[in-house]
Amino acid sequence: QETGNPEVRFMQLDLASLRSVRAFASAFLRQEPHLHLLINNAGVSAGGTTEDGFSLSFQVNHLGHFLLTQLLLERLQSCAPSRVVIVASRAHCAGRLHPDTLGHPPPGPLSAFQDYCDSKLANMLHARELATRLQGTQVTCYAVHPGFVNTDLFRHTPLWLKPLFLPLVWLFFREAAEGAQTSLYCATQEGLERFSGRYFADCRLQEPWPLARDDRLAHALWEASERLVGLGGGEGSPST
Repeated sequence: QETGNPEVRFMQLDLASLRSVRAFASAFLRQEPHLHLLINNAGVSAGGTTEDGFSLSFQVNHLGHFLLTQLLLERLQSCAPSRVVIVASRAHCAGRLHPDTLGHPPPGPLSAFQDYCDSKLANMLHARELATRLQGTQVTCYAVHPGFVNTDLFRHTPLWLKPLFLPLVWLFFREAAEGAQTSLYCATQEGLERFSGRYFADCRLQEPWPLARDDRLAHALWEASERLVGLGGGEGSPST
């Protein structure tokens, strides 16, 4: 109603539930014959575990998006040229990934924050490996840093941190419309195809942290993610 566009359709999707991701993808593929653009934008920074047994931030920010992208990939390819935009973060520079322990909450007092950073590094590597696998298909993908945006992302910040954190939000964080600009740039700008798999911030090509350029880690993350979400290797929780 707010957009004034009768073609906008809301479809429910809970990335904290792999069952919900599969149900959404099935419903979408039945109802919509065309898909030219997928923006993996949802994010959360919070502790806890999902119904699938994974840490909340890592599943919502990476595993749920990974499964969704894979389930919709054939439609993206059939509608090519098409694009996938993955909203990562500069927080990827603090990420640490060990494919054999993916989905476990990181140890330590800042577990939720570390889990968020790990998920953002996973976003970066997902875009890199996806681009490698899609070479020659006319489906391209891009990782973006939206800037630090004043949304509900950090609503689960511990109470003792909020008096320190909230003034920073008001002083330095962008509004949501401004934070969307780089995602929209990668979704619509002509001539970006040669930069598939690369990282953008402030609507410009940027060089990511070295770990985000590690092709072996990207490949290992892909294979582990496939196994964890039940694609090509049997579904399993972090403990299996």
